[in-house]
Amino acid sequence: MSTNAAAPLPTDRPRLLARLADTPRCDVIVVGGGATGLGVALDAALRGLSVVLLESHDFAKGTSSRATKLVHGGVRYLAQGRLGLVRQALRERAAVLRNAPHLAAPLPFVVPAYRYWEIPFYGAGLLLYDALGGRHAPGATRIMGPRATAGSLPGLRQLHLRGGVRYWDAQFDDARLALALARSAAAEGALLVNHCPVDGLIHEQGRVAGVRCHDAETGVPFRLGADCVINAAGVWADRFRTMDAGVSGSVAQPMVAASRGVHVVVDRHFMPADHALLIPRTRDGRVLFAIPWLGKLILGTTDTPSADAPREPRAGADDVAFILEEAARYLRHAPTRADVKSVWAGLRPLLRPAGQAGRTSAISREHAVEVGPGGLVTVAGGKWTTYRAMAQDVLARCVQAGMLADRAPCRTARHPLVGARDQEGVQARLTQAPGTAAYGSEQRWLAALPGGDAMLAPGLSEAMVRFAARYEYARTVEDMLARRSRLLFLDAGLAAAVAPAVARVLGEETGADTGLGDFLALAALYAHVP
Repeated sequence: MSTNAAAPLPTDRPRLLARLADTPRCDVIVVGGGATGLGVALDAALRGLSVVLLESHDFAKGTSSRATKLVHGGVRYLAQGRLGLVRQALRERAAVLRNAPHLAAPLPFVVPAYRYWEIPFYGAGLLLYDALGGRHAPGATRIMGPRATAGSLPGLRQLHLRGGVRYWDAQFDDARLALALARSAAAEGALLVNHCPVDGLIHEQGRVAGVRCHDAETGVPFRLGADCVINAAGVWADRFRTMDAGVSGSVAQPMVAASRGVHVVVDRHFMPADHALLIPRTRDGRVLFAIPWLGKLILGTTDTPSADAPREPRAGADDVAFILEEAARYLRHAPTRADVKSVWAGLRPLLRPAGQAGRTSAISREHAVEVGPGGLVTVAGGKWTTYRAMAQDVLARCVQAGMLADRAPCRTARHPLVGARDQEGVQARLTQAPGTAAYGSEQRWLAALPGGDAMLAPGLSEAMVRFAARYEYARTVEDMLARRSRLLFLDAGLAAAVAPAVARVLGEETGADTGLGDFLALAALYAHVP
């Protein structure tokens, strides 16, 4: 590891808010601190534009911390004939692996076959998947016999196993990658403020000219003007589209259809492998994954229409039952509700087709960029893997609409994110329990902080909490244990147990209310198995 990596940029909140107060106008305001909004902020900053990004809660609080942890092209989209979408996503998969090797890594998947015809059927599709990935494919598809299949997936049910197909995709730490995007944008001059909700749009002569927002901690309001306001609020994007359309007297038709995905986390001993399991078609046609991630095993996911968009979506009893029942069909020792360490749900912001009804699993993960009647630019749809391409399309549309000058080309395809510099040849091992490797080239800065030997939980030290407060925008216990550390997602009971100690250290660093009580209620929700 090089000792020349740049020192981390402080994220002292009073200074961030003072800078916000001193920025009456900028080129671009981004509303929403999920993957897409953060990607837009980085892309715009790299083009030399002045950028402010405002997030109502914490970066990646919503959809972007609740993904299935895969950077992938989408095998099931092959069956839908979405070859262009798959090809683009596979190209973007390569970019993520290249730009964030400390947070993303190739992952082999195995599709077991219990009928002889499944081997050539899945094999042909996955060979096409390789071809679409081209030279950037992290590995080659391989047909395997029963013994090799069982050896790759210890714990797999072997009765009537005919063989399997192994192919390659990638996995990542979604919340920490989002955080790396935020910090990379800040390093290029962008101002990013979390816990700062946007209350409304400012219109001048019928056109969007800025936003009104406030600091969630103190209530202090701000007004900020911009040449271009970009709505990247995900499943909540229609709220801002309605604000924009109302000024002109028009009605904004809903653009986003929310889909709830539920994940169940259990110990690795149910499938102690470094390969992931994929069942392309369960009894009701959905996909089932069993993915080794940060020392645990993620089972999921569901794809259920959601009529509303709560900030903290809940897993339904039917969703959990489906996951556990399907897992029992393929694992020799099936986990029960008593074995679940954490259960969590996320909402996917899918494009709403005209007349859309019924299941959301058939809705494409393609994205769209819209310029509203008042000039609000909204981006919706897409998937985590394609965040960079989505951001590029957003800014191209802003230039096309005359809101921004065409100053410079996109530079994000080969821009290492914070922590990735001098990491050539280093690859994350995300199947293993978490440690300091996720900090990449910043590990030496972490080691310089007090508390490196004071472990609060396996893989979580006091120094990590201090680093999060000083350099990673962390303000609350939830910020720390849900997204800087992933302990809430891995073991909700353990997260609740260490929360008071985390609150103590975080309070020493920030002097602010760390929201301990709110976090304990949240941890109870994640620990509850409906």
